Amino acid sequence: MSLFTLFRRHRHAFAALLALAPLCLAQGALAAMTPWATNQGGKMRIIALAPEPDGTVRGALQIEPESGWITYWKEPGQAGIPPQISLSPGEGITLETIEFPVPRQFNNEGVRDLGYDHAVTLPFTLKIDDLQKPLTLNANVFVGLCRNVCIPFQAEFKLDLGQAKGLPLEENLILDKARQSLPEKPSADFAVTHYALTGGHESLSLGLRLPDGADTPQIFVAGPNGHVLFDQKNPQTTQGLYRVDMPVGRLPKAYEPKGKRWGILVIAGNRAMETSLAFD
Repeated sequence: MSLFTLFRRHRHAFAALLALAPLCLAQGALAAMTPWATNQGGKMRIIALAPEPDGTVRGALQIEPESGWITYWKEPGQAGIPPQISLSPGEGITLETIEFPVPRQFNNEGVRDLGYDHAVTLPFTLKIDDLQKPLTLNANVFVGLCRNVCIPFQAEFKLDLGQAKGLPLEENLILDKARQSLPEKPSADFAVTHYALTGGHESLSLGLRLPDGADTPQIFVAGPNGHVLFDQKNPQTTQGLYRVDMPVGRLPKAYEPKGKRWGILVIAGNRAMETSLAFD
């Protein structure tokens, strides 16, 4: 069995390797940017801007896979694991949000994944409880990098946020570029108009308003953890709306959608829209 197949079939088990995988240490950080941590499949680092008066810190995780390697979106599809950022507890710094640029779909031996085969920047937002305390960020980052084999990549980063002064031009440019690559929010000309689980939760029925001139969209729906819907059935455009059914497949045993939220990403031409589906 290849390492790729092993990683594919047991991707959730790789999270348990956090305590065992070799650590790449990236300490002694520069003012608002850590050194790169590297391994065979690529490199990564953390950047951060100076804390704002309310304790908000804007930053990002940068991942640069080597040529021919990929890393994963927040729902990787049928293989891989999503990037994970864990902060040391008790330091008064919490991770509030992490955002993901638009991924692409990869097909490898019949396995469909969502991720990036290029440098990608994941913007995040931190919150500091007390700006009068030492502002040291200690973060443990775990990502998956895959080519013919898949390598769990873990690194620890240390960043002195108290030294992030002034107007760091490079960091601002990196963050601004990353935010331009994020999916847009629903709007009047690009949105989900209706959705419903049908056939005993066997199918998801969708109605979408697409931008003018858009061809058949790509649709990815992230249901329960690790469960992504890719396939489209019965597509049709009526009264300006794109209607389609997406087979749900086998849900986890005893899973009840009521009260849950599923994520949806729609890519239509050069635009992408992301939102959530609430099953009340």
